[in-house]
Amino acid sequence: MARSDYLFTSESVSEGHPDKVCDRISDEIVDLVFKEAKKAGMDPSQVRIACETLATTNRVVIAGEVRVPETLLKKGKDGQIVTDASGAPVVNPSRFKSAARKAIRAIGYEQSGFHWKTCRIDVLLHGQSADIAVGVDEAGNKDVGAGDQGIMFGYAARETPELLPAPIYYAHKILSSLTEARKANHGPAGKLGPDAKSQVTVQYRDGKPVGVTQIVLSTQHLDETLTSEDVRNIVDPIVRAALPEGWISDETVWHVNPTGKFVVGGPDGDAGLTGRKIIVDTYGGAAPHGGGAFSGKDPTKVDRSAAYAARYLAKNVVAAGLADRATIQLSYAIGVAKPLSIYVDLHGTGKVDEAVLEKALAEVMDLTPRGIRTHLDLNKPIYAKTAAYGHFGRKAGRDGSFSWEKTDLVKALKAAVA
Repeated sequence: MARSDYLFTSESVSEGHPDKVCDRISDEIVDLVFKEAKKAGMDPSQVRIACETLATTNRVVIAGEVRVPETLLKKGKDGQIVTDASGAPVVNPSRFKSAARKAIRAIGYEQSGFHWKTCRIDVLLHGQSADIAVGVDEAGNKDVGAGDQGIMFGYAARETPELLPAPIYYAHKILSSLTEARKANHGPAGKLGPDAKSQVTVQYRDGKPVGVTQIVLSTQHLDETLTSEDVRNIVDPIVRAALPEGWISDETVWHVNPTGKFVVGGPDGDAGLTGRKIIVDTYGGAAPHGGGAFSGKDPTKVDRSAAYAARYLAKNVVAAGLADRATIQLSYAIGVAKPLSIYVDLHGTGKVDEAVLEKALAEVMDLTPRGIRTHLDLNKPIYAKTAAYGHFGRKAGRDGSFSWEKTDLVKALKAAVA
């Protein structure tokens, strides 16, 4: 029997955390390629990006495989596209460097050890492997295969308005609220820097979240004279506003900048790398993660698109009242279109048989890579905003962002299991 009274903890990191800086740069490049593809008249389904970013003191390295429109390729004085020794086209590094600087500036880094204007940026992007392309290209291939093998999980729970587990939802909310106040220069919050981490321990009673027992927050500050107590006074009202009323009590323990001074932050304080915060990106450890990162990848990569699809299905299952909690697993093989398996666990809260629901999911949504990209409309520049504060539990945008957070499949699901 599942426990009903317990504590559960999740953490989040801000957009200025070194790893999140790298996620943001990688996703800005994904968006750049989709924008340029549209301008150039290139079929967006032909876009290919697998972009990794490394950041350290005043240095950014961008590497990976891409297929981009001609506007992003390097051209010689004769106007012809430059190729490397293998005959593959060479990318023009200037556009990618500009995208990276734009991201760093938007985050807010203008410190001596990491400045958007002066940091060195190396672009080491090259053409996609022909061995991979043959399995995932749409030309002459009706059933487009997955870009790689892998397992992806989706999860939803009736704990928060967005059906996300409470610990990760509020850990994100604390930092996004802190960032909003910092960027708006609201009073003392203007003294804080971009790099921050939060951690929230939630008390569950009868299986429902009722309060917070521990709050951990470490945030960079630009004023070297600030003490941990000073920072606590700055963040206290922001944290309280981010949490439900009554969740913080006299017994709640706070740990704010517990090691003291935190002036040197971001990639100057610690190296960052794309894809190192996958649990922060998803469910905060409350549900399984398949292992693949999201940022820097176009949606032919099922690490990203199928994880979005699994969340979309799980959220619609809960929104439809078919369960209070739902975990869904999808699995794929490289070059194979249909998922190898669909698994559903309703954690004893289901109103329908799980085997029936597994069959219904395959009926209400085409779970091939092409089907997912079409259903969720993923071939567009919507990814930079996913890089921080979670890929899930966000509001679907008018620009098509976070389409996997919609609950527009409820009616079809109810009909399929009736």
